Amino acid sequence: MLLALVGCQTEPSPAPEDTVPRARELVDLRSRILGYTAKFRADAPYRPPGKEQRERLAKAVGSLLSGDAQGAERRLVPLGLGVTRLTDTDSGRRYDEIAATGPGESARWGRLYLNADSTVRWNAQVPHPVSDRDTEDLGIRLLEQNPGGALVIAGSHRRAGGNGEADVAHREDSAFHTIVVELQKRGVPGVQLHGFSDSSDRPYDAVVSTGAVEAAPAEVVALADRMDDEGLRVCRAWAARCPLEGRSNVQGRSAEREHAGFVHVELARHARADGGRDTEEAAEALAGLVAGWNAGGSPTR
Repeated sequence: MLLALVGCQTEPSPAPEDTVPRARELVDLRSRILGYTAKFRADAPYRPPGKEQRERLAKAVGSLLSGDAQGAERRLVPLGLGVTRLTDTDSGRRYDEIAATGPGESARWGRLYLNADSTVRWNAQVPHPVSDRDTEDLGIRLLEQNPGGALVIAGSHRRAGGNGEADVAHREDSAFHTIVVELQKRGVPGVQLHGFSDSSDRPYDAVVSTGAVEAAPAEVVALADRMDDEGLRVCRAWAARCPLEGRSNVQGRSAEREHAGFVHVELARHARADGGRDTEEAAEALAGLVAGWNAGGSPTR
């Protein structure tokens, strides 16, 4: 009798079809993302989502991370966003994408890509696509070549809209920040990719920091060491005064509050340009970082 009562009170598990987005597409993932960012312009309009919109987005992302894709879809529809299960034609790997379903303000809020074939244990963040040239390409490469990942990409040029509204690395009122925080709440560490131009006061190939935190965990020290071993000149923000340390980065500050791993990486132009030797070395070092996270991270799906 007790077993029967417990069985009656237990909520049924979601049906398998409820965990998969209804919309599905076969795509070239790289072309899909780069086609999106190629349209970004510094003089484009931009308006951040309002508080209620961000709260709805946060709940939708949480639903998707918990395996409730159709619950996420229901929350996203009023925002002009949707979830699509993508299969990459090149690799056969599957990804769940949150993106705008049409033109409008939400098309300029950015996108989220989650690896649908494995537990999400790390994420790459691209807050300044196009503006920090080729950081979007590096983020895609990390997602495509390493299991267990997610990619969060801003939806506008950092100078769009005026008054710094679209500079999502320094604004908490963005879809980008909302998504990153939902990952951080679940203990998913992230690496944020930036780029800088060569100048006399930046004699480095890379600046590695932990944002608001002044110490570095072992995996971040190992990242800097790998870059050094590959011949890249690295400034370690926890051990020296460096330019572009990311101390005011709002995702770094939220990572500290949520006790989630956060790495802020600035790369010189020659260390992120497609096909260059330094780019290959930087990409391999970053792949080592996310591989370590994938081996020991906290599951979210």
